[in-house]
Amino acid sequence: MSDQVHGETTHPLVRTAAGLVQGRWRGADAGKARSAAFLGIPFAEAPIGELRFGAPVPKSPWEGVFDAAEFGATAQRGDPGVTLIPEPSVEGESTLNVNVFTPFPVLQEVAAAAEPQELLPVLVWIHGGGYFAGSPASPWYDGRAFNRDGVVTVSISYRLGFDGFGWLEDAPSNRGVRDWLLALEWVQRNIAAFGGDPSRVTIAGQSAGGGAVMTLLGMERAQHLFHGVYAISGALADVTADRSEAFGRKLAAELGVAPTREGLGVLSEAQILDAQKRLTAFNAADMTEIIEHGLPLGPSVDGDLLLRPTRESLRAGVGADKPLVLGATDDEFSMAMADAAKMLRWVPTGLLLGKLGVPKAARRAYLAANTDVAAKGKARLAGRVLTDRMFRIAVLHIAADRGEAPTWVYRFAWPSGHFGFAEHCLDVPFFFDCLDGPAIEPLAGVNPPQQLADEVHGAAVSFIATGDPGWPQHTQTGGVARVFDTPSSDLRDAYASVRPLL
Repeated sequence: MSDQVHGETTHPLVRTAAGLVQGRWRGADAGKARSAAFLGIPFAEAPIGELRFGAPVPKSPWEGVFDAAEFGATAQRGDPGVTLIPEPSVEGESTLNVNVFTPFPVLQEVAAAAEPQELLPVLVWIHGGGYFAGSPASPWYDGRAFNRDGVVTVSISYRLGFDGFGWLEDAPSNRGVRDWLLALEWVQRNIAAFGGDPSRVTIAGQSAGGGAVMTLLGMERAQHLFHGVYAISGALADVTADRSEAFGRKLAAELGVAPTREGLGVLSEAQILDAQKRLTAFNAADMTEIIEHGLPLGPSVDGDLLLRPTRESLRAGVGADKPLVLGATDDEFSMAMADAAKMLRWVPTGLLLGKLGVPKAARRAYLAANTDVAAKGKARLAGRVLTDRMFRIAVLHIAADRGEAPTWVYRFAWPSGHFGFAEHCLDVPFFFDCLDGPAIEPLAGVNPPQQLADEVHGAAVSFIATGDPGWPQHTQTGGVARVFDTPSSDLRDAYASVRPLL
């Protein structure tokens, strides 16, 4: 058993449904609020061997104590290359894990004698990465600041790319989605042992993670697993069943095997990943298709878990009892066009907008609504169009789809001190209030405003705790949004510059 220090354990020990788990206290020695981290707790068996390409299987009970001192293996393999969020890969086979951060775990040493403690609201974080990359082991996803403010925080892993979302003739669909569901079931069964309230769970994520929580919001089979949703720059996939099958058959043909579990099961991870990368490599000629249909790997409308596209489910009232916050940064993908600035100078504006899918009838109105961006050059204009078509239109559509369901809209408009605009991922360290963390300067510049982090993070804490982030609720007749900037403000029709594209 752990040593005692001032009447408390140096290594907190809690009991989960599968067995004892030992975490680590941190924070007090650095002058910060103390919290406990339990890393790499498996919620499912390793998806290898007969379990590869199968639905996740709950982790069997273990004997003794599971030492949750380090992050578990990640589905992301190798060096992900240049990324905006530090999301390291961790080698290993047991890739389906949760990380729990809590200020008040129910310590096994004193659980029997202690008075029942008040349970805290819970945040469950699903990382992004286009459904093919990303990792829950990012130092930015540490729940320390949320713990300080009375929120238990969980980050989860899930299978990525073809392993998680690829179609096979004899494999269950949407395996990555099934991983989300099983992780959320783990939270329902176990989070009280970590001081969290299973009846107050908010799911949140950014980019593909934002799309993930929106997918879950529109899924009938997920409704009992959470109570609120915070979608940051959500990228819905909603891959059609036909498109998913076509890609699965194409990948199997590329590898010279049958599109079955047995066929792909003889191949290594590396072989499948190499083929996946070849078949999903970005090509400028595919820009319109990507904008219109997204990437071919992601949650698919399989008729089983996803009965219909997410927006149709929201319009039908699925998830209408759940409060939702959603929004985007002002220039999610403008950085993607920076290298093309010189070339784009010579492209006529009308041709550029046409290539990016802006209807001819909408171009004049769109330019009039975005004169400030157009004045900064065609690369910035192209980046804004990409941002609007891939992210910001969705905010307006989903808010409208929800009708009178409780919905709050925001924009993150603060311009990065590095890029000069509010790019993709910039809001994540503000959400987690981790501006003193690693790799912040390349994204946000020097000395990003702590006051803005206080506001963004504080709104998230308020929403998780009370179901209200603290600004006016969106209505169909009065679309007020919080614009996070220095200073922040509440604006009516804050997405007016997007409306010509609707």
